[in-house]
Amino acid sequence: MTTRDFGLTETQRDIRAMAADFVDAEIAPHAREWDRAEAVDPGVVQRLGELGFLGLTLPERYGGVEADFLSYALVTEELGRGDSAVRGIVSVSLGLVTKTIAAHGSEAQRAEWIPRLASGEALGCFALTEPGTGSDAGSLSTRATRDGGDWIIDGAKMFITNGTVADVALTFARTGEDGITAFLVPTGAPGLTATPVHGKLGLRGQATAELAFEGVRVPDSARLGETGRGLGIALGALSRGRVSVAAGAVGLAQGALDAAVRYATQREQFGRPVASFQLVQELLADSEVDIRAARLLTHQVARMADAGMSPKQYATDASIAKYHASEAAVRVSNNCLQTFGGYGFIDEYPAGKYLRDARVLTLYEGTSQVQKLIIGRALTGLDAMT
Repeated sequence: MTTRDFGLTETQRDIRAMAADFVDAEIAPHAREWDRAEAVDPGVVQRLGELGFLGLTLPERYGGVEADFLSYALVTEELGRGDSAVRGIVSVSLGLVTKTIAAHGSEAQRAEWIPRLASGEALGCFALTEPGTGSDAGSLSTRATRDGGDWIIDGAKMFITNGTVADVALTFARTGEDGITAFLVPTGAPGLTATPVHGKLGLRGQATAELAFEGVRVPDSARLGETGRGLGIALGALSRGRVSVAAGAVGLAQGALDAAVRYATQREQFGRPVASFQLVQELLADSEVDIRAARLLTHQVARMADAGMSPKQYATDASIAKYHASEAAVRVSNNCLQTFGGYGFIDEYPAGKYLRDARVLTLYEGTSQVQKLIIGRALTGLDAMT
């Protein structure tokens, strides 16, 4: 048993092994190609569905796989090790969208969307961030106005993962004096357009878009949860999602360290492997410590969820895990590039991609600065964000 497996059940180890085999065979060999093409092979989504990875933790009656939250974290860690762009597809479609439908949707909404999303037949996107609204989600300006039994949505969303390939957009809009409300908007609805965002620093294989809502009409049956309760739904989804991002960051960092160790033990300078030099071993040792700490923090939050705690109850712990793991991924991938030296600076080698992909993990689903403020608020009882 390795240190990565300590404390895991046999079922959890089996799920991790299945995910690792899939990553090694069907993701890692293509990661550089997808990064260059700025597109992941759509067939990967179908395979993710076939393996049950898009249905983890969801009820079997809707086509899900009733695994625990820790198993989900183990799978996202392995996907992050192979290609963070693929991990992001799963984290958003399953972690932010499908799980939110399972938690807050009506029976009709669950029956309509969860089987399709869990199988990979459909993908979801999480339409919260706007061109002028990032960390301050409560000030979003997209509006939904009642018109008889329907709602008409107008506004724009930015940096939406899966935005050009999703079939449903979990959309958050201001509904008058009632605050913010969540809606399940089919992406084929008239008036909804998706414009791809190109030229990203990292996660190039992952579809990212700007969404424009121009008089998009949806029935009241598309409303997810109660009117005016959307912000709470969004924040709960983000607390769950931060565990997934943390796990993906651990996987990315592990991939970077594995690559650095392989290179350092094979590359020779001054007549011996560069791994034999003290300062190179320092880079590798610092990376190992960072990864182990991040993994333990992430597994702790997953176990809190499995013990029945709500996203609100483990929100601070999720912020701690996400903050440490994402920053650790940047440090580890930077150490990886330093170990590769000049070869790390060209994309024939993986070091540069690890660093580019890691950098965004400190920005989305709450920047590192926002995570610190959440942690600080829990310690002091004082809110520095208002």
